[in-house]
Amino acid sequence: MIGSLLVANRGEIARRVIRTARRLGVRTVAVYSEADAGLPFVAEADEAVAVGPANPAQSYRNVEAIIAAAKSTGAEAIHPGYGFLSENADFARTVAANGLVWIGPGADAIAAMGDKIKARNLMAEAGVPVAPGTRDPAAHLEAAMDAAATIGYPVMVKASAGGGGMGMAVAADEAALRTEYEKVRAFAERMFGDGSVLIERYFPRVRHVEAQILGLADGRVVALGERECSVQRRNQKLVEETPSPALSAQQREDLLAAAVRAGETVGYRNAGTVEFLFDPASGHFFFLEMNTRLQVEHPVTELVYGVDLVEE
Repeated sequence: MIGSLLVANRGEIARRVIRTARRLGVRTVAVYSEADAGLPFVAEADEAVAVGPANPAQSYRNVEAIIAAAKSTGAEAIHPGYGFLSENADFARTVAANGLVWIGPGADAIAAMGDKIKARNLMAEAGVPVAPGTRDPAAHLEAAMDAAATIGYPVMVKASAGGGGMGMAVAADEAALRTEYEKVRAFAERMFGDGSVLIERYFPRVRHVEAQILGLADGRVVALGERECSVQRRNQKLVEETPSPALSAQQREDLLAAAVRAGETVGYRNAGTVEFLFDPASGHFFFLEMNTRLQVEHPVTELVYGVDLVEE
């Protein structure tokens, strides 16, 4: 067991990780920006290090400052929480290269699932159901229009590097696609530094169901049920519950098996979430994306299943 842990995050998730670490007898180190010096997580850690100004790019995303803080305090491991650097494969590699333990999935798994198009293709090859869509980025509008004509309208226009409900638009017809394609491509380039766009079938009446998985040290991947998260506003989840009231016992078994298969395909370790779209009319579900980190909604599973995901 590690003896000390640096939490490379702030606020609620930093407090959550510190709470479990304290119970396990693990010394904790907090990093904080100048603006957050007075927040509770800073006081709750055993030690705290300032890593930069209020701008997260100069503090919570400042890889050099975080690594330096870990080394100066004798931390053995780094927990990234969610957001910021949590799904940054380069950061995961940097942590390992500096002789520190990365509390998360391997860098290769993060990279494999971080690109929506690559992840779709990987899952399809592994036998995980995916919605009809493009295997390669729609490099220009004409390619997007050709893809949409094959898939059938309405279509979803997605930033391949996007996540968290950002970089998506629905096009009901060719005229809408002309407008939305350029909007999404420009947004993706600006926000993610990657203008790659995916065209996928849009399902207007589906549910959003996500499976909690754990990749264990011995190589096994297990699923701890699913969370129903269909109640949303502006593509942001408002309500989560487990189990989903929409799934039959067989559908649940199939969906969780697909989630485990997704994790096994990328040699997944640690906590992660495999997200699916579920069509109640047909009973079919489709892989949406994988969050290669502890998810904001993890306490819903913890409370129902009686497991501390942070500890695991």
